[in-house]
Amino acid sequence: MARTPKPLPELSWLEPRLRISRIISLASLAALAVLLVIWNLFFISRPDAPGLGAVAVISIALIPLIIIALGMLLGSEKTHIWACILINIYFIHGVVASFSPEQAWLGYAETFLSVLLFCSAFMHTLWSFKYKRKLAGEV
Repeated sequence: MARTPKPLPELSWLEPRLRISRIISLASLAALAVLLVIWNLFFISRPDAPGLGAVAVISIALIPLIIIALGMLLGSEKTHIWACILINIYFIHGVVASFSPEQAWLGYAETFLSVLLFCSAFMHTLWSFKYKRKLAGEV
């Protein structure tokens, strides 16, 4: 028994979803970067290295986000796929941080933003591939 392939959605259905998912993924990426900077500057005490320690941690935390931000700004589907993989690091960090009583809300925020970024980047990739298949003439 051969399955009949499911027809692709219309371009008019895909275009607004592509735009919205890209906007949400970029906004959640920017919000996650801002959260990490604020968290490391104001909510973590480093008695050994007060200024330089925060800059080093922020730099290390933001390098992966900056790399995927460049590709996401250009609209690359492959970068959105890599964002789905890479964002799991921030999700795990947020879940672990949510167990800390004094900083649980920061962990919840990081977890929420990473899940939002994952879902929006995944849906953008899915809809983008369908959009390109539809443009190529596939039914």
